[in-house]
Amino acid sequence: MFRQVSRNLLTRTTALSRTRPFSTDLPATPSGDSAFAEAWRKIVPNIEPPRTPLTFMQSRPPAPSTIPTKLTVNFVLPSHSVLTAKEVDQVIIPATTGQMGVLPGHVATIAELKPGVFSVHDGNEITKYFVSSGFAFIHANSVADVVAIEAVPLEQIDPSLVQKGLAEFTQKLSSASTDLEKAEAQIGVDVHSALNSALTG
Repeated sequence: MFRQVSRNLLTRTTALSRTRPFSTDLPATPSGDSAFAEAWRKIVPNIEPPRTPLTFMQSRPPAPSTIPTKLTVNFVLPSHSVLTAKEVDQVIIPATTGQMGVLPGHVATIAELKPGVFSVHDGNEITKYFVSSGFAFIHANSVADVVAIEAVPLEQIDPSLVQKGLAEFTQKLSSASTDLEKAEAQIGVDVHSALNSALTG
């Protein structure tokens, strides 16, 4: 009896997995919220239906049939855009899972950023930024959106101030008495340690 149940479950699961489309098989343009609009018109026929969040969403760009030669990068901070639709060869992202190199044709990924160096490679030119945290969104159409809380070009960082800050936060961590003080001091130590290794490495 248990064999029959497991066999039925297995065949049902494989049948469902075959019928479910991949995300790349779905239409690039979002379907309109027609069910809501029809229901609205039945109840309130003399007033236009309100716009739903679906109407504000931009359509997903289609995945290209061939791998592009360049990666399009958007690098954004809360105050301004550092890079907008810049075509480059590669970027290296300081993800929480480790350094992540992104080339054209990279699989779609979302990665959380940790304090570290975000480098942009365009031919022989390499531009490096120190980012504190944020997220990277790698799309199937070879577009990378990197959103950081703070970012500074690496050449603008003063090594002596980094050493001073690291010493201060290490002292605060050793003398912290509450969990909040320990957490704040640990964040300072982590960021300044990453800054120090970025400058020395």
